[in-house]
Formats: sequence, C-alpha cells, structure tokens
Amino acid sequence: MASLDDYDEFGNYIGADLDSDDEDDDRQQQYSHAGPSQPQAQTSRPLEGFEDEDEQMADEPGPGALMEIDEPVHNAVILHEDKQYYPSASDVYGQDVETLVQEEDAQPLTEPIIAPVKSRKWVVEEKDMPETRFDKGFLLNMTAFPEFIRNVAVVGHLHHGKTALLDMLVFETHKMIWDADTQMRYTDTHVLSRERGISLKSSPMSFVLGTSAGKSHLVHLIDTPGHVNFLDEVAAAIRLVDGVLLVVDVLEGAMVNTEKIIKHALQEGVKITLVVNKLDRLILELRIKPVDAYYKIKHTIDEINTLISSIDPDPALRLSPENGNVAFASTDMHWCFTLRSFARMYAEAYGPLDVNAFADRLWGDIYFSPSTRKFTRKAEDPETPRSFVHFILTPLYKLYSQVLSEDTESLKETLGSLGILLKPAMFKMDVRPLLKVVAGQFFGPATGLVDMIAEHIPSPLEGTASKVEGTYTGPQTSELAKTMKTCDPNGPVMVQIAKLYHTTDAQSFRAFGRVVSGTLKKGLDVKVLGEGYSPEDEEDMVKATVEDLWISQARYFIPAEEIPAGNLVLIGGVDASISKTATLAAIDPDSDEELYIFRPLKYSTQSVLKVAIEPVAPSELPKMLSGLRSINKSYPLAATKVEESGEHVLIGTGELYLDCVLHDLRRLFAEIEIKVSDPVTKFCETVLETSALKCYADTPNKKNRLTMISEPLERGIAEDLETGRVTMKMTPKERGTFFQEKYQWDLLASRSIWAFGPDESGPNILLDDTLPSQVDKKMLVSVKEHIKQGFRWGAREGPLCDEPMRNVKFRILDASLAAEPIYRGGGQIVPTARRVCYSSFLMATPRLMEPIYYVEVQAPADCISAVYTVLARRRGHVTQDIPKAGSPLYTVKALIPVIDANGFETDLRTATQGQAFCQQIFDHWSIVPGDPTDKTIKLRPLEPASGQALARDLVLKTRRRKGLGDQIAVSKYLDDEFVLALSASDHADLLG
Repeated sequence: MASLDDYDEFGNYIGADLDSDDEDDDRQQQYSHAGPSQPQAQTSRPLEGFEDEDEQMADEPGPGALMEIDEPVHNAVILHEDKQYYPSASDVYGQDVETLVQEEDAQPLTEPIIAPVKSRKWVVEEKDMPETRFDKGFLLNMTAFPEFIRNVAVVGHLHHGKTALLDMLVFETHKMIWDADTQMRYTDTHVLSRERGISLKSSPMSFVLGTSAGKSHLVHLIDTPGHVNFLDEVAAAIRLVDGVLLVVDVLEGAMVNTEKIIKHALQEGVKITLVVNKLDRLILELRIKPVDAYYKIKHTIDEINTLISSIDPDPALRLSPENGNVAFASTDMHWCFTLRSFARMYAEAYGPLDVNAFADRLWGDIYFSPSTRKFTRKAEDPETPRSFVHFILTPLYKLYSQVLSEDTESLKETLGSLGILLKPAMFKMDVRPLLKVVAGQFFGPATGLVDMIAEHIPSPLEGTASKVEGTYTGPQTSELAKTMKTCDPNGPVMVQIAKLYHTTDAQSFRAFGRVVSGTLKKGLDVKVLGEGYSPEDEEDMVKATVEDLWISQARYFIPAEEIPAGNLVLIGGVDASISKTATLAAIDPDSDEELYIFRPLKYSTQSVLKVAIEPVAPSELPKMLSGLRSINKSYPLAATKVEESGEHVLIGTGELYLDCVLHDLRRLFAEIEIKVSDPVTKFCETVLETSALKCYADTPNKKNRLTMISEPLERGIAEDLETGRVTMKMTPKERGTFFQEKYQWDLLASRSIWAFGPDESGPNILLDDTLPSQVDKKMLVSVKEHIKQGFRWGAREGPLCDEPMRNVKFRILDASLAAEPIYRGGGQIVPTARRVCYSSFLMATPRLMEPIYYVEVQAPADCISAVYTVLARRRGHVTQDIPKAGSPLYTVKALIPVIDANGFETDLRTATQGQAFCQQIFDHWSIVPGDPTDKTIKLRPLEPASGQALARDLVLKTRRRKGLGDQIAVSKYLDDEFVLALSASDHADLLG
C-alpha cells in the first residue's frame, strides 16, 4: 500500500513503481452523482479476469486507485438541466392530461390560467319537460296528418294581449299554477323581453287543442311582437303560416301597427281571423252600459273591416261574428268565446237547441221578444236590447258585478244557479283570482277559439299551393313545384327557413322554417341555398347535415326524428351559412331538375336609423365583428355596413330596436364594451329636373364614349319597384304594358328598360334611349352588363354624400364603342358608366332626401296642446287630431323627420307627465329644403341650420363623417375638354 509520502503536494504519485499484481489488487471505484432526491450511490466497475462477484466488493479505495483510471466513464455526471427534482405532471396525473406552460406575465392576476366552464343562459328555459295534458308522443304522431294541422301567427298592436292569449292556451294544456299578481308571459323568453314587459322576438309554440266536437288539432302558433319597430319579426312569422289571429284591444281599436299587419297579411295572401280582446275593460274601466258596450265592440270590428276593404274589397274577407271568424275574449282572465260556443252553453243549460241557428241570431240588429219568445228584425219598443246584449253581454255584466260586490251569500246563490260550485275558502280570495276561477268554470276551455282556427284557417293541404305560388321563385309548372303544392310528404325535401333563433348560451343558432314538401329527417344531407342563389350563379350554396330536429314550445323543445310536410320545425346544424332567410333542399343525385329559392322576406317598414360603433379596446375588434354577424342573423331588419372612413355602422328601424340590438351585441354575442355614436339617419339623393346638358365621358383608353342624361321618375314608380309590383323577371312586353298603362310612358321607352338599381327592386331606372340608326345595337348589348354594373354602383353611392339614389331615371342617349372587344372590357366601361351617371345627376338639380316617421300619439284631451308644442320643436306637424270613439282619449297623427325624432318619445312623456303614448314608424322619403351644392350658404359651427341651409348642412356633416372632402363639383366627373367647353359657354355656373 502506498503511503502519503509517495505523493507530492499536488497529489501526483512520486513513489516506487507498482507491480501489476498490486494494481490488480487495488479496487477501481466509480462515483455516480445522483440528484438531491436520491441517496448517493456507489457503483464499482467490474475488471476483467474476476469471476467471483463477491470479490468485486471491497473496502473503499484509496486516492491512488482513483488516480489510475484514465479511460472515460460515460454518464458519470448528470447535467443541471437533466436533473429531475419533482415528479412530472404526466407521472402524477397520467399521459392523457393536457399540460399548459404559462409565462409569468402573460395574463393578469384577475384572470385564471385555465378559465372555468361558463354556464351562459340568456333565455328562460324549463328545467325539465313540463307536465302536459296531452301526450308528447301523440303530438309528434299528429305531425303526419296535415289535414289536422294549422299554422297560425298571433299578431296585433302593442299590449293588445297576444302573449296573454298564448298564456291562456298554456294553462289549458300544461299543468301549471296561476299567479294572480304577475302575468306569466310564457313565450317571452328573451332576457330583455322579461325586463321591459314587451315581446321583442317572435316565439313559436305548438299545442294539441280540441274543438267543441272533440277533434284534436295540432296548432303551431307563433307569438309575435306588437311594437312597430319589430315588424320584421311579424313578417318572418307571416311568411311561414296559412292564417293569422289578429288580436285587437276593444278599447283602443285599430292602431298603426294593426293597419300595417293587415296590409302585410293581405299582401302575403294569408287568412285573417279576429279576436276582440279585453272585453272586461268595458265593464271595469269604462263602466259603460251593456247597450253602449255593444256599439263599442261593433265599432272596433267595423274599423278592422274598413281597413281590410280599403286594401282588398273582396267581400269574402269580411270579418263578422255571425260568420264565425270573430272571437271575443279577455285573455288576462283566460276566457274566450264565439257566438257558437256561447250558444252551445245555452244548449247545455236549457236542453236541446239548434246551436247554429241560435248563434246566427246573436249578432246584428236582431231583437228577442220575451213575450212572444221570438227573434225579430224590429224592436217592439225602443228599450228592447239586441239579442247580443240580451243573451251575452247582460249575463257577463251580472257575473262580473256579482263577483266584484262583496256579498258572499248572493254570489253563492248566483253561482249555484249557473252550476258553478266553489269551496268556501275561495270566497275569501282577492277579486282577481276569484274572477279567474269563476270565469274559468263558467266559460270552460277555449273550444270556440279552436273551432274558429280549424274552420277559417286553411290546413297545409289547402294553403301550401298559394304559399308556393306566392314565394317560390322557380317555374310553377315544374314537377318540384307541383309536388310542393300538394304538400306531399313523400316528395323531395324542400324547407323554407324564415328565422334564426339563438341557443340558450347564444353561441349558435337554430333555423326555424316550414317543411313544404317531403319528410325532413335527422342526419339528412341537404343543400342550404342562400338569398343570392340562382341556377346561373350557384355560389351562395353550401352542403350541411341536419343534426337535430325539434318542435318548439317556447321554453322547452320536443326532439323529433322526422318532420313531414306541412309542419313548422326548428333545425339544428344548418345555420352556419344562413344570414336572414334560406331554402333547404335534399341532395338528390338522380334528379336533374334545377333548384330555385323561396323569395326573401318583404317588409312593410325600412331600417333608417343608424349609429356608428367601435369597441372600447381596439384589440376586441374581431370579437365585435363576430358579434355583428350574429346580430345580422338574429334581427331580420338589422343591417351592418363599413363606411369608407372605416367606421362600422349599424342600421335599425328605431330607437328601441337599436337599443335591443346593442344590448345583445354587448352581452350575448360579443361580451365586450362598445362606444356608440349619436344616432343619425340614412339619406337618399334625388334630382328635381332633367339634366341641363347631355353628359358624356370617355373611357380611360379614349376608345369608348357614353352619353347620358338623368331626370326624375314619376310619383309612385319607386314604391311600385320596391314592393315588387313590377320586376325585371317580367317579360319586356309585360313590363312595357305596366309602364304604358299606369304611367303613360311611350311604348319604346317602356320596353327598353335595362335595369333597376341599386338592386333588383331598387327605386332607380336605367333606360336604353339610343336609336339603331345612330348606335350599333349589337355592340351596345355586348357591354350592357358593364353599363348596368356602373349604373348600380353609382345608384348605391351617390355623388352628394355616398348615400343611395332614389327616384332617378338615367337615359343612355349615345354610345360610341371600340370595334375590338379587348378595348371595351369591364375595366373600361364600368367606372365610365358610373362617372357619366354622376355627372348627369349633378346637372339635374340634385337634392337630398330624408326619411320621415309617421307618429301616432294616444293622449287625454288636456295633453293635446303639449303634443303640438313638442312636435313643433322637432320640425314635425300634425296631420289629424281625432277623439277615440267610446273612450276619453284622443289620437294625434303626425309626421316628423327621423333625424329630429331621437328622444321624441321621452320628450313627449315629460311634457305630458307620462299620459301620452306614441308609436313611430317609417312612412316616406321627403326632400330636405335647400340646395346641397350651394356654396354661398354660410354655416355657423355648433349652431343648428334651418330653412334653406339645412340640406347643405346635412350633406357637409355627412361627408365629413365619412371622411370625404367638402367639395361637390361636377367637374370632378367630366372630361377636361367638356369642362373647357362648358367654361367658355353660358353654363359655367353648372360646374360648381
């Protein structure tokens, strides 16, 4: 063994030579360094020639043995980054767990690294399937019998009792507890509807209801909003149904929205039935005699009939109780009857009776003589009441007065004579619940209403043919159209989608539509045809799979495997490409028939109010854009636009509408904070005279020249174009006859219409007024599409302030075109056609048009002067001021510019201490006073312009908002030589 003297101070061996035997006897030792979590381990390296394993284990070697190792030892040192101090996530949780490595500063402390799963609920929903008095399986089975199906929309003015009517049917068919203090509003599921107490969305609900004969019918009802701002929801509902239940408050009668809805329903060709609601207001509020109540009810029905006959004088459309298409109700108290159902109550109480013959004698100038017990046309004496008063109103009044009087004994006696038995405790209830119980027992279920629906609203078998004729854009003689008209459940699947409803968490949408033909099944592959689809342009078409089907019940959904033709259905999985309406068609590889879409919805109002929006945090712009796409799907009449300045503009029908849209954008769809500008309006641009000069423009390559003039259209043409009375789909002969007969156009002009603009039903016209002797027609037709494109571009964004043109007719007078097609392509012709449209427009005394609201105000007589004052402050004027028959209220009808109507309702309420109530709806376009191109007008900053300066003020402010320059000069759109010629002539003032 070497001693310490054999080593120098540096540890080098300096002793005697060691022989090989000693070397072998020394044990080589290797140290392995382990991490702190493991004990330090010693491992020896075995040497050659040693067989016995035990001899490898020896005492700890001395330093000399260590120094002798010169061959490298692998993995002797574990590097710092390779050391494992703690077990990894996969060791602890297993291989399938996702591991997130988060940087220290990547997220604020308020935000968790892994966000919890959010439960978003934006609609009221049933927790479980509620208990119903009908079997849900029976409801699904009934979908296969179209003769017993009715598709009905419940429509009417605001607060006239539509939602309460649905509530009445909900309580009749569902086992629920009635609360006297709060109205249930079962179909108002949207969070805002609950807060505001008005319906904002249409809401479908299906019932199995029995007629008086005991026949069950499947009635698909759609509850619609009554506020005029939400007429788009009503239009979507009317598109899918065969008939409407028009609910009218007997006290208020026909209001502005009632009128709009009747007009729209008649245009869509659906049957109208009437429910005269809130009859108990005559007893409890007005407290008028039964005789006067009859006059009030008759006046309300006559008002509705007058409106209908003013639109369509067909006598078959007349509504009258003796025809069976009018019901009387108090939906608040849950009772409803028709003359026939009331006559049946008499038959049940007094023995055999010819119910129909008796019912026919219960309305109109028919009197009952108690002495002879006969009905007569003439009263025996002036005090004799009409049969309706005698048999219906008087008992109703007595019933109410007995319940309202606090004499329990006489009430018990009266109810006993009517066969109504109540528990003693019930007589101690408040008046409302007691009235509800008594009326419920007296009238029973609303079989009279179901009878009216079953008899006067056509089933899908009868109604689908007129639906297809009115809405299908394809040829009516095709095999597919014939199959659809018969509502064949075995035909090819065709579904019309008219509305999208967001899910509970507002993350996706369900499509709501009507199965027109075939049987829609879960898992079916379909083509989703958008509004822009046509057989020539198949771009707007995607393929999708029907993932789910439901029958909607407002607060819950009944899942279905298949839905046959004639039913209304909610569809899951097809909404991705739909923005407003769509057509679903089954994929059939064997069929070579061309597909067409159902016509997009027509609305009886327009979106004219707009606000600019932007996110508070600019980084949230993508979120806002995603939210705007959802808004576009959720609100049929909402429109979004990006101006050239980059601002995002949201357009709606009114203040309440935009308020709801912005709420949904902030809370439901985008969940961001947004900044909103002051509301402004859409404008239109028009002309007053014919262009002062023929305007021409050369193409950039100087090889083509177009000459045009513009002039105003005759009054009424724009409305005819927008409502679709005349379209480009008509033959030139039909179109020519229309203009020739209605507007006295000459035959040549009426047949040479090229296009309407800015779209198919736009209020501007492009005419080819060239003569074959002067222009090569063949060559002109070759560039027709390019000129049309330029015209539509110009009509969409006018030269005054980038707003659409209206009421303008452009006439092409001359066109010199290059012989070679390469020199007259779209790139040359389209911008030139737009330029010549602009110059001819500016030469024709341009004017700005603004939208006007029609306002209907209900107020007591002493508030009328305040209404006049508020209107006068806002450029409004009264057109009519009449008392409401049979009530203490006045109705004031007025017109007010939309731009001055912001805050009008609040102003009105303040001025009248909340007694006046108004509704505003778009009525027409009106020319703004003043010349928008007049540079002599001096505008003072921060002061409102008035009189002739108004148009100039509005145009300049709109241009500045959009990032355009202040100058509107026709020279900008004219060729240099034309400008020089004009400057030298007497028309230099036209250059602006």
